[in-house]
Amino acid sequence: MLKQERVDYILQRLQELYPETPIPLDHRDPFTLLLAVLLSAQCTDERVNQVTPALFALADNPQDMAAQTEERIREIIRPCGLSPQKSRAIKRLSEILLEEHGGEVPADMEALERLPGVGHKTASVVMSQAFGVPAFPVDTHIHRLAQRWGLTSGRNVAQTERDLKRLFPEASWNRLHLQIIYYGREFCTARGCDGRVCEICRTCYPERRHPKKTRKA
Repeated sequence: MLKQERVDYILQRLQELYPETPIPLDHRDPFTLLLAVLLSAQCTDERVNQVTPALFALADNPQDMAAQTEERIREIIRPCGLSPQKSRAIKRLSEILLEEHGGEVPADMEALERLPGVGHKTASVVMSQAFGVPAFPVDTHIHRLAQRWGLTSGRNVAQTERDLKRLFPEASWNRLHLQIIYYGREFCTARGCDGRVCEICRTCYPERRHPKKTRKA
C-alpha cells in the first residue's frame, strides 16, 4: 500500500469508527480546558477528570485562580503528579491572563506558548478545541501510531506534527488528532499492538513480519 493509499484509508476508517470526537478532558470554556490540558502532562485524562471538579469549584476563572495560594492549588491537583510545577504554573498563568490579556485566554499560538506550563502541544489543543483553529497536537500516542502506520520516520513529535500536517487535509486536523488518540487507546496501545495486531496496522502493512520498532518522542 502506497503512502497516499494509507492516508486515504486511515482517514476513512477513523471517520467510520469515530464520527463524533468529544474532547476527553472535561471543561467548561477555554480557561478550564487550558488548565485540564496542562494537568494532563504525564497524567491520564481519567485522573485529570477526577481532579478538575474540585479545582474548578475552587476557581474556574483567572481572577479567582490568581487569588489562590500555590499550596491550596497543589493540594487539589496532587494526584495528577508534578503538582509543585503545575500549581505554580496555574497561579502564574492566571495572573498573566489578567495582566496582559484582560482575563481571557488568548486565541493566539505564540501568546499561549509564552504562558507558564504551556508548551506547543497544550497550546495546539487549546487553539484547535477551544477556538476551532486548525492545529495538529501530537502527543506520544499519536507519535507512536504515526510511525507504525508509516506516516513519519518519527525522530520527534515536532517532525511527526510536520509530516502529518503535510499528509492530511487541514480541514481534518482538529478531528483527526482526537480520532487517532481514541483508536490508539482502544486498539493500538503501546503494549497491545506492536505494528502487526490492530486492524489499521494489518491493513497498512499486511506483509509485516516483525514488530515495528518506534522511536520515543
